[in-house]
Amino acid sequence: MALWNNDTEIQFFTEALKNFASPEQIFYKLKGGYFAYIPRGAGSEGQTLQARNSLIGQFTEKWCKTLFQPIATKLGLYAVNSVVCEELGLSSRTNADLALCTTNENNQRPENIKLIFEVKMSVVSNYKYTQANNYIESGISSTKIPIIILGNSPITDSYQKKVDFLKQSGVVQGFISLNPTPTKTDFIRESPQKGFQTIDDTNNLLKICSGLVRSDMNYFSSMLSKVKLGELIKIANREENEIAKAEKFLSLIRN
Repeated sequence: MALWNNDTEIQFFTEALKNFASPEQIFYKLKGGYFAYIPRGAGSEGQTLQARNSLIGQFTEKWCKTLFQPIATKLGLYAVNSVVCEELGLSSRTNADLALCTTNENNQRPENIKLIFEVKMSVVSNYKYTQANNYIESGISSTKIPIIILGNSPITDSYQKKVDFLKQSGVVQGFISLNPTPTKTDFIRESPQKGFQTIDDTNNLLKICSGLVRSDMNYFSSMLSKVKLGELIKIANREENEIAKAEKFLSLIRN
C-alpha cells in the first residue's frame, strides 16, 4: 500500500461526496468555486468546515489501519481502530484511534495492547472541486505501551526541539509523517534526535514498529527532590542484577 499522497486526499473527497457529504460540508464555497482551503487573498465569507474535521478523522483512522495491518500481521498482531480499555482510561468516548493488539477486538485488556497510535492527519494540499462535472483537481499549491503520533505533514523548525524533548522524556515515542512528499519545496524530514520522522516506505515503518513492540520499555513520571531520588536509587541498587534494579526502582517511584 502506498504512503500518503495527493491521490489519497482526492480519494477522501471523492468517497465523501459519493457516500455521505455535500460539497458545502467539505469545501469552502467561494466566488471562484469550491476549495479545500481558502486561497491566499480570499476571505472565508463567514464559513467554517467543522464537519470536515470529523470526516477526515474517520477516513485517516481507517486508512492508517489498512496501512498498518500487513505490519501487524508480520508481528503476529492485529491493527484495531477505536480500542477501548477501561484499565488504561480508554473509554468509548476517549478510545485509542489505532492500536496493535494480540486480539482483533475493540475491547482490550492492557496486556493485549502492544502499541498505541494517535492519528492526527488532515488534508495537506489545496483542491478545487468543480460541481458541474464532479471533478477534483489540485488547487493552489499504559506505562509499558509506547505511543506514536501519526501525521501527514512536516513540522516547522521551531518544533524540532519540542518533539525531540517529548521523545527523550518518554511522553511519546515519536511523531511520524506518513506523507513522503507533502510539498515540492524543502522541508524537515526528521528532527536531530528523530523525535519526528518522515517515512519513505513501509519497510521503515515496519522497522520502527518492530523495535517498539519488542522492546520492554517503561514510562515513569514524577516530581521528586534530588535527595529523595538518590535514596530510591540507593535502595534499588541493592538488587542483584540490572533488571531487578530497574523493577525495584520503578516500584519505589510509583509508590
